[in-house]
Amino acid sequence: MIREIVQLGDKVLRETCAPVEKFDEELASLLDDMKETLKKAQGAGLAAPQVGVPVRAVVVDVEEGFFEFVNPVFVWQKGEQTGPEGCLSVRGKEGVVTRPSKVKIVYKDRNGNRCSLVAHDFFARAVCHELDHLDGIIYIDKAARVYDEED
Repeated sequence: MIREIVQLGDKVLRETCAPVEKFDEELASLLDDMKETLKKAQGAGLAAPQVGVPVRAVVVDVEEGFFEFVNPVFVWQKGEQTGPEGCLSVRGKEGVVTRPSKVKIVYKDRNGNRCSLVAHDFFARAVCHELDHLDGIIYIDKAARVYDEED
């Protein structure tokens, strides 16, 4: 089911999200809905609070593939990259943000299995952007500059 993407100003976007405790059908349904919502919106990532659910779950769809991260945590971050970002919850704006160029995270999959992943370049940027959402941080908080998409 495609869910509504909440917009800047909704308090759920500023919450620190709770860890996922149950790896059940409700979580699977949320992740399925997030994937469908992300595909329709043609974005690179979506965090659960962006669909109004304050739990630590994100989906990322990049060149490397489609990924689901539940209760993700950074192990390390290396390097630096600066580039443009947008957000499905901040319509009509883009910003210039500096992020790590390489990250390693540990997370659980939808079944509760512990996994790890190293992401580089744009994939690392997308992971960092989505994990920020889980702590109530939006890219505009870190942007050196924010501008209208048309500019």
